[in-house]
Amino acid sequence: MLVNKQQVSPSESVQQDQPGHKEMLNYGVGFFGVILTWTLVGTFLTYYYTDVAGISAGVVGTLMLVARLFDGITDIGMGTLVDRTKSKHGKARPWLLWMGVPLGVTTFLLFTVPELGTGGKIVYAYATYILLIFVYTAMSIPYKTLLGYMTQEPQGRSVLNIYTGIFTMLATLVITILAQPVASAIGGKTGWAVVAAISGGTIIVTSYLAFRATKERVGQSNVQAKEKVQFNVGLKSLFLNKYWLIMTLYCVITYTLNALVTGAGLYYTTYILGNAAYFSIASLLLFIPSIIGFFFAAKLTAKYGKRNIAFLVSIIGIFGPIIKLIDPTSLQIFLTGTIVQGFGLVPTIIFIYAMINDTAEYGEWKFGFRTQGLINSAASFGMKVGAGLGGALIGWLLAFGGYVGGAAEQTDSANTMILVLNIYLPLALAVFQAILMWMYKLDQQYSQILSELHARKRK
Repeated sequence: MLVNKQQVSPSESVQQDQPGHKEMLNYGVGFFGVILTWTLVGTFLTYYYTDVAGISAGVVGTLMLVARLFDGITDIGMGTLVDRTKSKHGKARPWLLWMGVPLGVTTFLLFTVPELGTGGKIVYAYATYILLIFVYTAMSIPYKTLLGYMTQEPQGRSVLNIYTGIFTMLATLVITILAQPVASAIGGKTGWAVVAAISGGTIIVTSYLAFRATKERVGQSNVQAKEKVQFNVGLKSLFLNKYWLIMTLYCVITYTLNALVTGAGLYYTTYILGNAAYFSIASLLLFIPSIIGFFFAAKLTAKYGKRNIAFLVSIIGIFGPIIKLIDPTSLQIFLTGTIVQGFGLVPTIIFIYAMINDTAEYGEWKFGFRTQGLINSAASFGMKVGAGLGGALIGWLLAFGGYVGGAAEQTDSANTMILVLNIYLPLALAVFQAILMWMYKLDQQYSQILSELHARKRK
């Protein structure tokens, strides 16, 4: 229940200057590089391991889950480190400068599995994947946290997230549409090494551009200005923050769904539809709702709020897998279902980081201190767990169905598992996704919470 209400509008209560469109653009450009690695790994690493490097599907499935769970643990530590960082560049922003080159190099190493025998390949895969996890976490957590430090103004944060979403979508499209054709045209392991090298080089450039162009504006609360918030206190506050809990669980469900749709899609087009090239077409169509959404998102968000739009498109996205069930072997029906299913991606691309950072204001209002880095890292833990679970399910279910990497045809049981991964599991997850978005109602309170926070700081 809200107390001590003041009739102060958010626009009146926000005292710091706001980021301009040029700064927002450069922030989005930086995110382009980060998402290149995320998409390359999430979409093609399982396929690269099973069909190019020659590692068994079951081993790959376990690797995906173990590595991502470990990834999630490092997220929590990184979030705490960001909250405690002190530099002339701020808390989150300096990490963009420090981690650009390491992330670019490790992206390349991940897709260069040498011929070391079965055991050697597995050891190399684990070692390079875990190395990537450390470096990627040290880049991605500060980057997501930086959004919350750039502005508190709700519409400004939403617009900033739209810029992020545009470059997230562009990076995803570039990888999903071009990576496989480019790698195939060059051939074998060399092709994938070239794709990874291009992605790594891009990351180095874009992260530096974002570092140079952005600015941290949001200050600490009075409590934090006097003393550091202990880790156990900050962690306890997360689990008492109901909206953070909803968004973190939403991240688990959504990123499991995304991992299945993208990571298992190439298997579907190859063995169910009979042509791997269809994957690039499906990847493009999957983003049509988001592409259209970018033209209207700012105005619709100002009028209806992030949550209401996200809930509506989540409901629409449920019908995508249902359409595919009409005839799983029909290319036309598959592509139609893919477009409809793409509505479920809209909240992830356009709103998710703004909504996660909004929960920081709720936590500060409720507990009196701000843990922006910890909130973003813990939510990112949900994303990593979801992505890891999705990747693990792909490997495990393919192995359970008797999938043979690189075979011209698969058994009926293997094809059945491919259908489960691409239609039945995504349908169940889409329903859960919509339920969680229905439960998120912070938009109704946010303006008043923000006004009260600024009133406290003026005292």
